[in-house]
Amino acid sequence: MNTIVNRKSPIVNPPGFTLVEMLVVIAIIGILAAMLLPALAAAKTAAKKGQAKTEMSSIVTAIEGYDQDYSRFPLIKAETDYAASHTNIQGGDFTTGYVPNPQTGISWPAGAGGNYSYENNSNVVAILMDMTVYPNSNPTANANHVYNPKQVKYLNAKLSGYDPATGGQPLPGVDNAGIYRDPWGNPYVITMNTSYNEQGTSDIFYSLREVSQKSAGSGTGYNGLFNPNPNPDSDNFLYHGKVMVWSAGANRKVDNQDPATDRENKDNVLSWQ
Repeated sequence: MNTIVNRKSPIVNPPGFTLVEMLVVIAIIGILAAMLLPALAAAKTAAKKGQAKTEMSSIVTAIEGYDQDYSRFPLIKAETDYAASHTNIQGGDFTTGYVPNPQTGISWPAGAGGNYSYENNSNVVAILMDMTVYPNSNPTANANHVYNPKQVKYLNAKLSGYDPATGGQPLPGVDNAGIYRDPWGNPYVITMNTSYNEQGTSDIFYSLREVSQKSAGSGTGYNGLFNPNPNPDSDNFLYHGKVMVWSAGANRKVDNQDPATDRENKDNVLSWQ
């Protein structure tokens, strides 16, 4: 008679990771993370750029709709009067929301267009959104719907809740003072063809030859702009359209001594591109 002996196989615990192996795994994870971070940052920037393009398109459409209904642009009387009396600057067109360096808040020096550019785009926003009171409870220039008697809300934009008076990092959207800011917190720069020049619109920044001229003596400009002036080395680069909207982009900087495709200006987001 055979006796069956049930012999259990000894349980052998697999060896754990050695310290060296763990360090190798951690190093690999670190390398993969380092490779992914730039891609994630680029994707985030691209998403914000797309959002800015959408918002700028809405601003352009809103201004064109207002112009069609009222046969004028959404500006207060002081702004249209100033543009009409200063045809030597931008040919009489009007820019609002332009801050030469949004990151530092550096403004135009006295007499260099500060009153003309109106760094605050809140008047346009108030008229297009038919706001009679800003979120901070201060009255707008559109009180009693004086500039929008039809009370049409041409522009829909989210309110950010950011208060410029308190400082801190500006937030995207329309802040408590009525300033419409891009996804990086810069004010949107808006230029309108208040001169009704059929050749095109002259933006206070992109009209400059240092910014838009491709080469000396050339009337051909970057970003589809052109200079119809007999002297192509003049600050007269135009966009063939009625409205220009742009953003200082992710770096929150602009430089009027650099070409549009270089350094501080190359990441600017443009409605016409």
